[in-house]
Amino acid sequence: MTVYDPANLPALRDRLDNQTGLVIACYCAAWCDTCRDYQPEFSRLSTQWPEHTFVWIDIEDYPELLDDHDIEDFPTILIQNSHGTLFFGEQLPYISHVNRLITRIQNNDEPTVSSGPSLLRNLIRKI
Repeated sequence: MTVYDPANLPALRDRLDNQTGLVIACYCAAWCDTCRDYQPEFSRLSTQWPEHTFVWIDIEDYPELLDDHDIEDFPTILIQNSHGTLFFGEQLPYISHVNRLITRIQNNDEPTVSSGPSLLRNLIRKI
């Protein structure tokens, strides 16, 4: 499975417009060593969950994809469905934690977070 990047907007927009699974975004920064180490693991995780859309967002290149929220630590993970945000927060840099989150959310996909960026699909349209 592909990890989408806002640098390729046409592909990302098409995927977000046509996907039915979760959107799992990792907010990162190019200068962050932890992010560089985490990125290949995030990519491998996307192959385990092909029904979901994985997005890698460098917050310095695309701060508008955070809406009005701030990132204090990396990695910060956003998980959404078509109704809203299911998870938004910092994670320890262990991909197994995100894998467990996805598994739990799949069993109960009602929004559980009252705050978080707007639907990523809508934010992408503004770029």
